[in-house]
Amino acid sequence: MTPFARAAQEAAASHALDRRDRELVEMAQEATARAYAPYSLFAVGAAVRSNSEAIYAAANLENASFGLTICAEAAALSLANSMGDPEIEAIAVVGFDFTRSADASGIVAPCGSCRQLIAEAAQRANCNVRVICCNARLDSIVISTITELLPNAFGSETLLGRPQWAELHRELRASVERLIATRKTQ
Repeated sequence: MTPFARAAQEAAASHALDRRDRELVEMAQEATARAYAPYSLFAVGAAVRSNSEAIYAAANLENASFGLTICAEAAALSLANSMGDPEIEAIAVVGFDFTRSADASGIVAPCGSCRQLIAEAAQRANCNVRVICCNARLDSIVISTITELLPNAFGSETLLGRPQWAELHRELRASVERLIATRKTQ
C-alpha cells in the first residue's frame, strides 16, 4: 500500500477535520458545480484559506486549446491574490468525475504545476501550507503539507542574486497609489 493510500485510509477512518477545515472542504466541493469541464468531464473545486481566515473558492476552467486550461487550485490562489489576501495557510481540493458515480470518484490531488504554485504561495506566507485532498463525497480525505507533496520545490531562493520581490512590490504599490491619488485630485 502506498503512503498516499495509507494516509487516505487513516483520514477516512478518523474524519479528523476541525470546523475550519470542514468549511474549507465543503466550499471546494461546492465550487465543483461551477467547473467548466466539457472535454475531460472532470470537475475540480479548490478553496484556499488565507491567514486572515477568508476563504476563496474556484473551479477548473477548460479550453479547447488544452494548454490554456486553468486548474481550480490556480484559480483559487489567483482569486486570493487578486483580493489582496495572498498569504494562505491551507488549500482543499475536491474532484468529481462525471463519467463515474460520486461513489466511485477517487481522491484528487494537485497536479505538478499547481503544487509549484502552492509551494510559492507557502513561501510567500512563510508557512508550510496544508493541502487537503478529497473525493467527491468527502468521505475519503488525505491531509498533507506542500513540502510533503513537493519536496525541494523550485523557489525564489533558487534564483540567487535577483532583486527581492517584496521590496519591489512595495515600490510598485506606492507608485500606483500615487497615480491614483493624482487622478482623483484632477
